[in-house]
Amino acid sequence: MADTAKPKATGKTGSRRRAARNNAGPDLSGEQPKVLLDYYRQMLFIRRFEERTAQAYTQARIGGYCHLNLGEEATVVGLMTALQERDYLFTNYREHGYAIAKGIHPRRVMAELYGRSTGVSKGWGGSMHMFDTESRLLGGYGIVGGQLPLAVGAALAITYRGGDEIVMCQMGDGTTNIGAFHESLNIASLWNLPVVFVVINNFTGMGTTVEKSSAEPELYKRGSAYRIEGVRVDGRDVLAVRDAATTLVERARSEQRPFLLEAFSYRMKGHSVVDPAKYRTKEQAEEALANDPVAAFEARLTEAGILTEEIKQEIAESVKAEVADAADFAENSPHPDVSTLFDYTYATPVANESRRMPADPVFAE
Repeated sequence: MADTAKPKATGKTGSRRRAARNNAGPDLSGEQPKVLLDYYRQMLFIRRFEERTAQAYTQARIGGYCHLNLGEEATVVGLMTALQERDYLFTNYREHGYAIAKGIHPRRVMAELYGRSTGVSKGWGGSMHMFDTESRLLGGYGIVGGQLPLAVGAALAITYRGGDEIVMCQMGDGTTNIGAFHESLNIASLWNLPVVFVVINNFTGMGTTVEKSSAEPELYKRGSAYRIEGVRVDGRDVLAVRDAATTLVERARSEQRPFLLEAFSYRMKGHSVVDPAKYRTKEQAEEALANDPVAAFEARLTEAGILTEEIKQEIAESVKAEVADAADFAENSPHPDVSTLFDYTYATPVANESRRMPADPVFAE
């Protein structure tokens, strides 16, 4: 087992979080300014995109469930930077930022949120069910842990075909307590499959803290029962996440075996857009705000002389314009036609497939 970050779970959430805040992260001296600015722009874009999403939800432009990446931008960008274009990604329902960082155009992501036919899933998937074979984002799953067995299956297919791709499977901390987590890790290890399981630990599964829901709150250790090496990293530091994820991704590729990465970061808002997060204390809310990954990275780049006020303004304006363009595109895109409701129920035609609409009679006259 490896632990790349300083803080460790102590059973006292507050002390762990305060310790985590003091982790300065990797030195910037060996990094290329252009790359660092690109990371910053991606993080800022995801932040503004999600803020616009929240606004659209309150305006009833977005329906259904909606979960945001606010506070997890560094984790998202760091993880996606570690993947190569040919690698596969499976996520849970909090996937907007991952879809964008994986290469899906923001217009298509926003249009999907709006339920429009120009969306990445033709408007039928919505916030939780984005799927794009071209970018190799294979979901978007609303059922907690539903993506894990499928990710393992994709990794098995890779080995069966003799490919050199890997699968990254993202999940929340609460997923580590369900049966699919243990079954999937067991099979992945038993069959030596190239999959990197990533646990996004935002300290709270829905409204319950990790310490109160998991007998082993140091989640990166939970793969040890299956002889899967685990690593913990500060998910609020994009460079730390990138480095840890890149190492595990390339090891999974070359060694043909699974790994487990835990990235901890604060969820800036509630579990979903409509969750007021009243289960959080005032101190916890202040801790989350003090650990804002976008603001922290901006401060580091500014202090290093990489992010000047002029560059900062240019990035902010371009991000604002691109997010507005995505929202405008979604707003002016058509709704899917009702006749297409069953078009993607199955990948291939199925005999006697039912296409009965809600108001149709059960038996034809």
